[in-house]
Amino acid sequence: MVIGLWLGSPWLPASSAKEDLKKIKKLISARDAVLVVDAIGKTILAKNEDKALIPASTLKILTSLVAIHHLGLGYRFTTEFYVDEDSNLKIKGYGDPLLVSEVVADIARELKRRLDKINHIVLDDSFFTQPLVIPGISSSSEPYDAPNGALCVNFNTVNFKKENGVYISAESQTPLLPFALPRIQRSKLKAGRIVLSHNENECTLYAGHLFEYFLRQEGLRTSGVVKLGQVRENQDRLVYRYQSRFTLEEIIGRLLEHSNNYTTNQILIAAGVDAYGPPGTISKGVRVATAYSRDVLRLEKLRMTEGSGISRQNKISAKDLVKVLEGFEPYRYLMRHKGRTYYKTGTLHGISTRAGYINSTGGGHYRYAVLINTRGKSTNPVVRRLLKFLP
Repeated sequence: MVIGLWLGSPWLPASSAKEDLKKIKKLISARDAVLVVDAIGKTILAKNEDKALIPASTLKILTSLVAIHHLGLGYRFTTEFYVDEDSNLKIKGYGDPLLVSEVVADIARELKRRLDKINHIVLDDSFFTQPLVIPGISSSSEPYDAPNGALCVNFNTVNFKKENGVYISAESQTPLLPFALPRIQRSKLKAGRIVLSHNENECTLYAGHLFEYFLRQEGLRTSGVVKLGQVRENQDRLVYRYQSRFTLEEIIGRLLEHSNNYTTNQILIAAGVDAYGPPGTISKGVRVATAYSRDVLRLEKLRMTEGSGISRQNKISAKDLVKVLEGFEPYRYLMRHKGRTYYKTGTLHGISTRAGYINSTGGGHYRYAVLINTRGKSTNPVVRRLLKFLP
């Protein structure tokens, strides 16, 4: 692919531009790509911009844009609580990615005001198909491999440590539940996190046990067990509908800051449900993202298997990634911000990527994508030179 540079720029002598071009050119190998355009879309620098490469976590920009398009910035996830004729509490999840201990404690406090007694706690995770298999997600104990689901808490992880020979929670807001202890003991770690799995419904059952703990803390005793089941429409009585304290806008800001794979695929699955109805699946999420990319963004070289970028089967060109940035431009404030850059990075073994915006001293900004798929190389030298090169 031809390398292009706007040599006629009034802000840079042609000789200096050519020298900078040579330096950047040396950093971009055959398996890498770079594209920089100005505020009106004029190409400043391009090499291999049509080559489909692994985007890693820069794909989260596209997933965020798809979720905004289908759900809206003000969208809030819900979790519903029902009671049946036998005083069983039924909890139905709708994929809230930020159902964390503090939120569960608040919900328990609210339920105490509405209920006198509880028999069984029945968990309904049917809004998403189970188990959800996400391409690129393995069964490791790393948080980035946490599985997805309709009713999950604390990103499906348990943070622990060992003191005086006893395992305790490493988070003051989260108890160490007996339910999780066997998994922790099998890990043989003295401290760290375990990632819950879909094996034997572990993720969903852990959520139920956490709710049970906080309900008991509020003095609302349960006389039954925690188990899976389903809400019966028009039979079970809705007693509380929790709306997330976080809007989709806030969720996207957090996932772009912390590059959370679990959260990203939760919002992609939710967008798929919005378009094609429940139950949520990763294939519906990919389908809605592919349709949006084709019909709205006019992408040409996208291959998407999940939304977070963890799968090496995801492919996109620098040209298409810059088109994504054009669509995401009104929301760039949600990205990491340092100096005059707004950006998202991506890292897999042997992969380093970065995409975003560089503010211009003239008041505009540039959109750029750097995809390094050559093992042992990084986007950092390229970005440093771009910051020196672009006024």
